[in-house]
Amino acid sequence: GAAITFLFVGPAVNILAISYTGAAIGLDIALARIVLSIVFGISIGMLMSWFFQREEKVREQEMAQNGMFDAVVKVKPMVWALFLLLFAVLIVGTLQVDLLTNTWINLDLAFDLPESFLAALDAANLNLQGALLIGLLVLIAPVAYLGLEHVLERFNRWTFASMGLVGLTLLIAAPSVSQGSLQIGLTGRFFAELILLGTIGILASRSFTRDEIAEWLWETWKFVKQIFPLLIIGVFMAGMVKAVLPGQWVQSIAGRNTIWANAIGVVFGVFMYFPTLVEVPIARMFLDLGMHRGPLLAYLLADPELSLQSILVTGRVLGRKKTAVYVVLVSIFSTLAGYLFGMFMTLI
Repeated sequence: GAAITFLFVGPAVNILAISYTGAAIGLDIALARIVLSIVFGISIGMLMSWFFQREEKVREQEMAQNGMFDAVVKVKPMVWALFLLLFAVLIVGTLQVDLLTNTWINLDLAFDLPESFLAALDAANLNLQGALLIGLLVLIAPVAYLGLEHVLERFNRWTFASMGLVGLTLLIAAPSVSQGSLQIGLTGRFFAELILLGTIGILASRSFTRDEIAEWLWETWKFVKQIFPLLIIGVFMAGMVKAVLPGQWVQSIAGRNTIWANAIGVVFGVFMYFPTLVEVPIARMFLDLGMHRGPLLAYLLADPELSLQSILVTGRVLGRKKTAVYVVLVSIFSTLAGYLFGMFMTLI
């Protein structure tokens, strides 16, 4: 039961999926994804445990006899503190509330940019902040490679440079800058990120060994190498499909919150699997084309669970019978989740 709950909830409520969903689609979808995934995930797990309770009891007895429940794992308190601080950086960077978005201090740049440069920014629909962020992201790639690719063997100046560039990118993204303006508004987000990043630096340097920090940086770098290409692919595919897919098709199929429309969202998730960083831009594209938020949520819940690839892998682990029951339950609960969320959004 618990394993099935994890199987359903894990892909839907991991930090990356929720933060990206909230930033790209909306906080309402992100919160609904968290709440409904947890509630329905527990329900699916309990139902699966009840359906196969005889097999479950035999397995529990075998595990108890083998001492599987005797192990105890302890985590240092500072690890939890670091995790919460990193999570706070993520939330502060994406949460849209007045305390974070309001400008508290305005700074006027003491220099004038060349007119040709400003004209080029306007032509590209960019402001100075956007241009700086693009430049920093391009710069981070080679610096991070030089500093983190062999960080388990040694630290070098590129290691510290890459960490500094990442922190600088977060801070430059936080202020508010109007297009064509040289006035920078220091928002609550900027000050919150500054405090959090400083606290993380102090905590990491005082509470962890260099080897532990190296392992942390290596895992982060490995994760970035895995997900960044997917992000580029997702944005490209969303832009391409949006240009060629008629909005009338999406509106006619899933433009209203009906059981049928939510079921279509689930079925689409079965045949069109996308990783999280591809899935969210695709979902945003469907929303822009007229898909109702209810079927959209049904698709987001079903996509990582019921893709053909996931079903095949799950079948090898659970067996055909359990997998068939799991697929039916996920389909029903995902459709129901989207329908209930759509009804709630209609009422408010």
